[in-house]
Amino acid sequence: MAEQTTSSIVIDAAPADVMAVIADFEAYPTWAKGMKTVEVTVPGADGRAEQVFFALDVSPIKDEYTLAYTWDGDREVTWTLVEGKMLRALDGAYVLRDLGDGSTEVTYRLALDVSIPLIGMLKRKGEKILIDTALKGLKKRVEQQ
Repeated sequence: MAEQTTSSIVIDAAPADVMAVIADFEAYPTWAKGMKTVEVTVPGADGRAEQVFFALDVSPIKDEYTLAYTWDGDREVTWTLVEGKMLRALDGAYVLRDLGDGSTEVTYRLALDVSIPLIGMLKRKGEKILIDTALKGLKKRVEQQ
C-alpha cells in the first residue's frame, strides 16, 4: 500500500456539525475543489452513504471512482476504493476530535495509488493538493453555515 499523507486543521464547530458537512456528499462540488460530480450510489441504513461515486479533476489526478464508507458516529469516517479508472487504491479517513471549546480538530489521512507510473514526488503532490483542498474547503463550508 502507498505511503499515507496526513494533515490536520481546527474548525470552529462541534464534531456533529463537521460530520454533517462531510456526510453531505451531494454538496461537495460546491465547496471541494476539483469535484465535478458526486453521487451517493448506495445509501446507508443510518442516513449516511455506504458507497459514493466521484468524478474528480485535480491535476495531476483525473478519475472517476467509487468509494465505500464506514462511519463511527461523529468521531471518524473511513473509506476505501471500490473501483476506479486510474486509481488502484484510495484509502483515507477524517478523524474528528472535540476540543471542548466548541471547536473540532479534523485530521485527514490519505493514501493513494495509481495504475499509471507516477513519480513519487508527483503522487505526493497530488495527495497534498487533495488533502489541503479537502481540509480548507471543509473548514470554510462548516464555518459559513
